[in-house]
Amino acid sequence: MDMAGKYQQSNPWPSRNGQRVLFILDCRNSFEQDLLKQWIHHHRASGSEEFDAPQVGLALGDDRKAIDSAQLVIALALPPDTLVAPLRVAWLPSAEDIDSGPRLRNLFFGDPRHPGANRGRKILNESPQRMHLIAGTPDSVANLRQRFEQHNNIEEGDAQRHFAEFVGRQASLVLDIAERRLQGGRYKVPRHVAASLMSNPAFNEAVAGLARESGKPKSELMAEAAGYMTEMVSRPSTFWLDFYAKFNKFCLGLGYEEKIVYDQAAVEKMRQVVRDNPAMLLWTHKTYLDGMVVPKVLYDNDFPMPHMFGGANMNFPGLGFLLHRAGAIFIKRSFQDNELYKITLRHYIGYLMEKRFPMNWAFEGTRSRMGKLMPPRYGLLKYVLEACHATGTSNIHIIPISISYDLIRDVEEYATEQTGRGKGAESLRWFIGYIRSLARPMGKVYMDIGEPVVLAKAPHPDDKLALSKIAFEVAVEANHVTPITFPSLVTMSLLGASPRALTEAEVLRDLRVLLSWANARKLRISADFDPAYADKIEALLGIMIDEGMVTRFDEGPDVVYAIEQEQHAVASYYRNTIIHFFVNKAIIELALLKTSEIEGVGAREVFWSEVDKLRDLFKFEFFYARTEQFHQEIREELARYAENWEELLQQGAPGFLQLQNNMLLLASHVTLLTYAEAYSVVADLLARMDPAESLTEEQCVTMALKLGHQAYLQRRISSPSSIGKLLFKNGFKMAEHRKLTAGGDEKVASGRKALAREIQDVLRRLDLIRALGVATRDNTLEK
Repeated sequence: MDMAGKYQQSNPWPSRNGQRVLFILDCRNSFEQDLLKQWIHHHRASGSEEFDAPQVGLALGDDRKAIDSAQLVIALALPPDTLVAPLRVAWLPSAEDIDSGPRLRNLFFGDPRHPGANRGRKILNESPQRMHLIAGTPDSVANLRQRFEQHNNIEEGDAQRHFAEFVGRQASLVLDIAERRLQGGRYKVPRHVAASLMSNPAFNEAVAGLARESGKPKSELMAEAAGYMTEMVSRPSTFWLDFYAKFNKFCLGLGYEEKIVYDQAAVEKMRQVVRDNPAMLLWTHKTYLDGMVVPKVLYDNDFPMPHMFGGANMNFPGLGFLLHRAGAIFIKRSFQDNELYKITLRHYIGYLMEKRFPMNWAFEGTRSRMGKLMPPRYGLLKYVLEACHATGTSNIHIIPISISYDLIRDVEEYATEQTGRGKGAESLRWFIGYIRSLARPMGKVYMDIGEPVVLAKAPHPDDKLALSKIAFEVAVEANHVTPITFPSLVTMSLLGASPRALTEAEVLRDLRVLLSWANARKLRISADFDPAYADKIEALLGIMIDEGMVTRFDEGPDVVYAIEQEQHAVASYYRNTIIHFFVNKAIIELALLKTSEIEGVGAREVFWSEVDKLRDLFKFEFFYARTEQFHQEIREELARYAENWEELLQQGAPGFLQLQNNMLLLASHVTLLTYAEAYSVVADLLARMDPAESLTEEQCVTMALKLGHQAYLQRRISSPSSIGKLLFKNGFKMAEHRKLTAGGDEKVASGRKALAREIQDVLRRLDLIRALGVATRDNTLEK
């Protein structure tokens, strides 16, 4: 197609009724400016225009540079009904560039979407189909001025210049919208954010208020705020978004299968939610790779780029540069006493939410060192909701996302950390080593999207209870959509049998029972879980065997599988990813066994008392439903085994055995043993202390690591996986909650001894249930 054909494809002149036209030409160089002028002239020369229209060339592509508005100030002195029509030249990458993604040469020769003048001429000569002339939606000077005066707080002397800059930013915005129809929705990015914030009335009012309180001039605070914006405001671009997508694909592809497992319908539903509402995407955090999974899935689905909060530990040279240009917002580690910084961050977040740019981050705040969901950290959620409250944002959608993996490279590191070894600092050298360590088969990656937690409006910033309830709802839904995967079931089976090895038939029996149990309760099972797993058991276990987590012995008459003691901490991680599904059942088993030791009319009260005691004992480990709903869940689970379960409770041991025989699956020993053993170490530590002596969390962890190792050598605890800093920290919290960590009188001493006895009794019942589980497995196989 020749240039005349290109010009003929569309008309840059807006429809009008005798109105004048002012063209804004967004051009990077004189070559692009000439193309736009010739486009205008081509349609004027054809008789479609009777008079000249002013044309102002602006460079709107670089947000880091202020708009040179001198010519536009003069041009905007036209009649109020004058139509402002923005134009731009857009360039598509070549088919080769699209297939390969950004390459090293692009770092030197530039983004193929933004060619220089010489390169642009070459592209036009050789591949004219890559050049497109686009027109943004026009608007009148009067409408633009009205919007400017409504949304900007400008001193009278600067009004004309700031109005011209506002018009330039609006031109950039409508041109971006038009270009996205050509390039794709994934390139929707905020533009000229700092300039918009600096002229925002609410931001100016907040800074003025701080100026009155602090006695500092407002101009000085505004200059300081501009510096904060330079640090925190992300500046994404098409090239760096493409580069980041290719980088994510490379990193994930080193060890994982290329296709991430997710539900396409759920992604489309999330697209609609984010398009229509201010939204946050909060994901679970198990590895450094989590921050690559959500952006990759969204990029692959042409989803608008989500802004992500990045920890300062990842803002090192190289990676920090890339992330900052791909949507990351790096904030200071601590700014509680910096009111201006908080104001700036609050209004920046509010701006993004208002403009429908989704926020995303790991709501646990740190990687889960144990596999199960960590308690949410409220900091970022608090700041985002404060921003929504300050800007009056409504109908806020918080979307929980669960990210899971078959295997995770970080788990060995977590296991050694939990024994007391330190964690190395992040750096570019560390990151390169980390990426290299990913080059080993680790199976699949899963991304599961939960139902949004919807807030009609943000709670008051001082309402801590509301914040905790919101975080709790997000955590529960994230747990709900976490999928059951093959490695999680295998580790649950083999750890439940430990120290005994299982034959292939025994492993398959456990998997069959576990899957049947999960299906009956409509739990989420990985969409790609192979129904023919029984025929492929050796291949499926192969990765776990290669990683050294599972041992396979085939020199006897039967092939057997086991998890060696030194691998228990690693294997426990994968089991813990689904452990929350089994907690209620584990509590039922322990409470039933306790009740079976008595008979008569008091059995029902004993059962529910024990249920509530166990719930309270492990409340720092798991997320429970509210008490009434939790009790209902217990009733529904028991009704699956016998409609007359309440009658059976009154029968003592015979009733327990009948219920237990109907269960097929016993889960309390594999679900709660690790936590009970760790708590027994903390309780033993407290019971040994003088009652007047206090214990801090740091002291507790240090001493419990040593006492735990001794207890394991004496086989008073069954596995090294019961020795860990996080386990002991939660054990300390449990004891602190019972007011047993601070020194006191004999009441404290008796309380500490009572706690030790209580946990020992739980361990006694867990041992009995484990023995029953072994007997049940043997009887099932004999049949």
